Amino acid sequence: MTQSLLPSSHRDTFTRDRLPPQDQWPVFVFDRLEVQYPPQLNCVSALLDTHVIQGKGSRIAVKGADANGSIEWTYAQLQAKVNQIAHVLVKDMGLQSGERLLLRGGNSPMMAACFLAALKAGLVVVPTMPLLRAAELKQIIDKAQVSAALCDSLLAEELAHCVDSTHAHFCKSLKQVNWFRSEEVSGVEARMTKHPAVFDAYPTSRDDVCLIAFTSGTTGQPKGTMHFHRDILAMCDLFPKHVLHMSETDVVCGTPPIAFTFGLGGLLAFPLRYGACAVLLEKYTPESLLLSIDKYQATQCYTAPTMYRQMAMLVADKPGAFALKSLKHTVSAGEALPDATRQLWKKATGIEMTDGIGGTEVIHIYIASAGQEVRAGSIGKVVPGYQAQIVDEDMKPVPPGTVGRLAVRGPTGCRYLDDPRQKDYVKDGWNLPGDTFVMDVDGYFSYQARNDDMIISAGYNIAGPEVESALMQHPAVAECGVVGAADPERGQVVMAFVVLKPSHTSSPKLEKEIQDFVKQTIAPFKYPRRVVFCEALPRTETGKLQRFKLRQQAPAFNSEK
Repeated sequence: MTQSLLPSSHRDTFTRDRLPPQDQWPVFVFDRLEVQYPPQLNCVSALLDTHVIQGKGSRIAVKGADANGSIEWTYAQLQAKVNQIAHVLVKDMGLQSGERLLLRGGNSPMMAACFLAALKAGLVVVPTMPLLRAAELKQIIDKAQVSAALCDSLLAEELAHCVDSTHAHFCKSLKQVNWFRSEEVSGVEARMTKHPAVFDAYPTSRDDVCLIAFTSGTTGQPKGTMHFHRDILAMCDLFPKHVLHMSETDVVCGTPPIAFTFGLGGLLAFPLRYGACAVLLEKYTPESLLLSIDKYQATQCYTAPTMYRQMAMLVADKPGAFALKSLKHTVSAGEALPDATRQLWKKATGIEMTDGIGGTEVIHIYIASAGQEVRAGSIGKVVPGYQAQIVDEDMKPVPPGTVGRLAVRGPTGCRYLDDPRQKDYVKDGWNLPGDTFVMDVDGYFSYQARNDDMIISAGYNIAGPEVESALMQHPAVAECGVVGAADPERGQVVMAFVVLKPSHTSSPKLEKEIQDFVKQTIAPFKYPRRVVFCEALPRTETGKLQRFKLRQQAPAFNSEK
């Protein structure tokens, strides 16, 4: 069952005008009652207002901490703050429905409130990861034609460059920025006090864009995936319901930023949908995450395999130091989960890991299994509401046990913002995430490898060409090629093959200088942890870099260090 696209209620039609042609869309499947949504839908009404209307406003919605101590807001208190921020957006900033609002902040209750307020006001949220630099922010702002931003004052520096007309990364469309968690009289908190705690949700259509989630492609050029109000609810109404059996008694915590759809779902939208509690803390170490699970009596944890491996080793090394009795589900996503990590975690904690595969384009997890449904070496089965198959290069399904490309569809799917790569991601009505899989006769899907140039390191997506671009700005670098190299802890690490200019000589000192340079140019997590100096790079006769040859060489060089 598919649904036709409803008219937009947005005054600013930028996103509706830049949806891909509908013949390039995946087939959307709405064959379950859970994903039957009314034509008029503002997702925040369902995530937040409904609980207060039902008399559950005294339940704890979010917990966190800042420099002033612990934070604990009930659903009614969160609703009041969301409503006041919505007034700031509409009345003070003069924003109209459909305009794009950049959000920049770590995981905090205030970041969550700003996110929800923007959606409630009918704006289109463009969330950005805290570590992004001005150059990366500019790409996103220009692509989405962002006109305004709310930014945590702790992250002001890089965004400030984007509103500085003398700076190389000045963004012409960005007219105003307001800072939250700020003591300034013009800050968001000060403005909130002037407004009532009541705000009627803007009457958006279920098919109005509410989120542009950016993901880096293999070219390093950011792709903006547009999601509707109904998509936010659909990700809440399938995976957490059918796999995690979520309820209002749950308390969730974890590490992914809510700027990622993995974090947005697991750490904010999921708990709010079920009347549960979200714990939003900005900085975690493996030890502090374990301690937080005990402190907040978390029942669900969301993070990447790298963190679980480090936590498992801590638990094994310090028997009895960490109380994890409250935990029911530990969800791993963002990169492939090695079976060794799964078994290490289970041995240390007694908890069976819930592995999942999802993606920004499809918004969240669509293949996963939990508890007794887990099968060794497999991610799991298709989440109810989704369909998946393994196909060959001609999009024909292959028999069980045959390696091929993963194809998936359901109530959510890829709609890139004005991007020709839409035709690469969607074929014959199916989303092609770019992964090689095999499915067994029982319908269990097992990950084999990525089939593109994306490097996934400790849960972060890193585009090799983007790192190459940063490397090429260093005065010693003549040319370079970047690939992912296997790593037992991070899944993959960034490895750079560098040809130096004749005036420079390779050395450990130069390697560190180049690494530090990349950290200052793009987000620090993207820097090459291995730099291999070489005389030449493998290229085709036409001069095209042969990255597959670098990938073949990578294990030998990686084993040296």
